[in-house]
Formats: sequence, C-alpha cells, structure tokens
Amino acid sequence: MNNCGLLLVLLTLTCSSCKGNKSTNQQQNIQVNMNSQSIPNNIHTDTATFGEGCFWCTEAFFQRLEGVLQVVSGYGGGFIENPTYEQVCDKNTGHVELCRIIYDPSKISYDELLEVFWKTHNPTTIDQQGNDVGPQYKSVVYYHNEEQKNKAIQYKDALNKSGAWDNPIVTLVEAFKNFYPAENYHQNYYNSNQTQGYCRFVIQPKLEKFEKVFKTKLKHTN
Repeated sequence: MNNCGLLLVLLTLTCSSCKGNKSTNQQQNIQVNMNSQSIPNNIHTDTATFGEGCFWCTEAFFQRLEGVLQVVSGYGGGFIENPTYEQVCDKNTGHVELCRIIYDPSKISYDELLEVFWKTHNPTTIDQQGNDVGPQYKSVVYYHNEEQKNKAIQYKDALNKSGAWDNPIVTLVEAFKNFYPAENYHQNYYNSNQTQGYCRFVIQPKLEKFEKVFKTKLKHTN
C-alpha cells in the first residue's frame, strides 16, 4: 500500500457496533428538535446527504466542521414512509442510516465534505462498517444535483485509480430520493451522551483522530 493508502487507513474512523447500544424502547417520535441548530435566514445554504455506517459517528464528525450549520441523523433511500429505527433494523425497508448536512458553501465546499466523507469510513465493505452489518449501513452518496453527482463520481474514480485501498470502493452514488429524520434520541447523540460507554470508548477516540487530521477545518471554540 502506498503513502496515500496508509494515510487513508489512518483516517478510517469506522464505528463498531452501535446497533447494540441504541435504545429500542423509545416512542415513535420523528419530530426533531432543531432549536440548537437554527439557521439564520440571510445565509445561503446547500445540502449534502451521506451514509457511512452508524449515523452517531457521522453526525459527530460533520458537526465539527466550520461552515456546517446543521446535521440531522435519519433514514432514507427506502420505500417505507416515516420509518422507525426498529423497522430499519429489520432490514426490509430499503432505508439507510444517513446524515443530512446543511452547510454554507461560502465557508466549506462540497469537495471538502466529500473528502471528510471518504476519509472517515471504509468505503470498500458492502453493507458493513466495523461490527455493524446490514443494508442500513451501506456507504452511499445521495446527490441533490448534477454537480454533486459528477464530483462524487470523479472523487470515487480518483480514489480507485490511486490504489489507496487494496479493494475496490463500493460506495454508491445515487440520486436523492427521500429523507426521514430519526427519533429525537438519535439527534446530537455524541454531544448529549459523552459519558456513555459507547461514546467514550468508540466515538471519542475516532473524533480525536479526526480533529487532528482536519484541525484546519474545525469550528473555532472559545
């Protein structure tokens, strides 16, 4: 493996079995409280939709990027309206765990978001990230326009040609179909549950690596 490949391996921050830690006793409440993620009306925004395994990890990565205004965990790509977490886990809804990312393109580009996407999970495993196995954990880019489609395909092709990975990249690049916000207890999960075991021992170490690699792209904190 070349230097690029070694770097990508270093950056691959896959989640390990968050399924077993998600509550199955929550009510079917898919209305997301977005008060902590309000977006000023005078800001031009764009949307990216990515699936890279467990959305707890994906959400935590993208929330920290300068220019990202809102990240919502949810389900999409399937054929069941307003699915619950339990239904998605049954693996017969066609839905994928996704994050919808609203961003300010004057501060962060779609190309930069793609870079973070491909460097924070393993894009060579079909329907699997770490110990999470199932169609809901597939690697996918849902594009919202032709420009996003072309950029995602070009980035994927370039990575395959670079030999950065020993195996071919299996990430799907598909037109956006639908998105349903996940239950409230999935939203802002890491930030709200940092002392929880899974957050401390799985997500936190990955975030520490992520923040070192992407330190120039992070939000400024006081």
